[in-house]
Amino acid sequence: MAARFEELAWAETAIGEISLRRRLEPSLQVDVFEVKLGEEYLMSSLFTVAEIELARLGLAGLTGSDLDVVVGGLGLGYTAQAVLDDRRVRSLLVVEALADVIDWHQRELLPDTAGLAGDPRSRLVHGDFFALTATDGGYDPELPGRRFHAVLLDIDHTPRHLLHPSHAAFYSPAGLRRLAGHLHPGGVFALWSDDPPDPDFQRVLGEVFSTSRTQVVGFANPLTGGESTNTVYVAG
Repeated sequence: MAARFEELAWAETAIGEISLRRRLEPSLQVDVFEVKLGEEYLMSSLFTVAEIELARLGLAGLTGSDLDVVVGGLGLGYTAQAVLDDRRVRSLLVVEALADVIDWHQRELLPDTAGLAGDPRSRLVHGDFFALTATDGGYDPELPGRRFHAVLLDIDHTPRHLLHPSHAAFYSPAGLRRLAGHLHPGGVFALWSDDPPDPDFQRVLGEVFSTSRTQVVGFANPLTGGESTNTVYVAG
């Protein structure tokens, strides 16, 4: 029988101590995989609906096949795996700032997304998504200037609640215009947020993109017995 709690990985990083943990959730009798940054919980395998919807909603409006996609932030891998589940996707580039998180997937420590790193369509890139956005070279170090059909982002908690202050410039009109420059014409940008829709950020999206919409994603919360919500912004 597996232990009720296990720390699968731990590392000191530039943004603090990060750990991957597995625990048995007694109310459900299932294994839960969680990521903590210091004492703050970043993500949990109990709550993946909106991460998957980020991929589904972001790709839904694209036409054609042979899609090239960027995911900013690897985490537990649910958004990236959902991208690969779309048969139209030709290539997936996942940009992750922490090499240790990439290592979790290369070692297949997460059963739900095992195989993600080994999929021939996917490549995990160690880099700062926000810094790469601000460069002309963009996200693919092997092909500078490469454009993509979709960029899906799940790094910060919200456009206001950031993991690092240096990310703030990205959420401005100038920052989003830089991102738009890495998209093919008709390409899509989609963003996950833990908060309800933010009217100020919606206005910023409207300044940069021709169209934008906001989707509130509800999901059952087994810990509270009620429903929780996240937000997905989609612009193109």
